Amino acid sequence: MKITIIHGQNHAGSTCMVARELAEKVGGQVQEFFLPRDFDHPCCGCYSCFKTDLTHCPHYKDLAPLEKAILDADLLILESPVYVYHASGQMMSFLDHFGTWWMVHRPRPEMSGKQAVAICTAAGGGMKSTAKDMADSLEMWGIRKVYRLGLGVQAVKPEEIPLRIQSAIHRKTDRLARQIRENAGKTGCNGRARKWFYLMRFAHKHFPPSEPDYGYWEERGWHGKRRPWDGT
Repeated sequence: MKITIIHGQNHAGSTCMVARELAEKVGGQVQEFFLPRDFDHPCCGCYSCFKTDLTHCPHYKDLAPLEKAILDADLLILESPVYVYHASGQMMSFLDHFGTWWMVHRPRPEMSGKQAVAICTAAGGGMKSTAKDMADSLEMWGIRKVYRLGLGVQAVKPEEIPLRIQSAIHRKTDRLARQIRENAGKTGCNGRARKWFYLMRFAHKHFPPSEPDYGYWEERGWHGKRRPWDGT
C-alpha cells in the first residue's frame, strides 16, 4: 500500500508520532511531507485555478510533488496539532490550494479508490474541530472512506504522554490499521460528497452553465450515466 503523510508542522511531536505509528501498522511504502518546510505558500486568491486549472496556480511548481504524492497514494494521512481549536495555519493554507478538487467543482476520479485519515492531538481539547478542518477537504475530494482520530494526550512532547494514554493510542491505531487493511482495494464515494455531486448535477442541468466546471463534467459524462467514483 502506498501511504502519503502530510504533516501540518515541521517538528516531530505527538501528532507526527501517531501518524507514523499508524502508517507502520498499516504497512507499505510511506512518503512524508512537512509543512511549511515542503510547501510554504499561502493561497493568494488569484482565482487562476478556478478560471483554468490547478497547473496555473502561481505556486504549482512547489505544489506539484505533493499533488502527485496525493494522487499516487492508496492511503492519505493528514495530521495537525490543535492550534487554537483548529488545524495549523500551514495545513489550512495547503488545503486552500485544492478548492477546485471539491465535488462541487472538478473532483478527481482517482479519489474513489483511496482511504484517508485526519489525525490531531492536543494537550486538552479542540480535537473534534481540528479533525473536521482536514476531513472537510478529504470528504469533499470524494475519498471513499475518511477516518478521524483525535487524541487528548495531556502532554506537550511525546515522551511526556502518560502511560495509560500511550496504551490507548496503541489500541486505537491497532484498530484503525486493521480497518484500513480490511477496506483496501475498494472503490466508491463517501455519502457527503455523493450528495453534493447530485445537487451540483441538478444545478448544471437547470441553470446557466458555469465554466470550466460544466465542461469538465460534460467531457467525463457525469451529466449522463457516468460518475466520478466509477473511476472514469
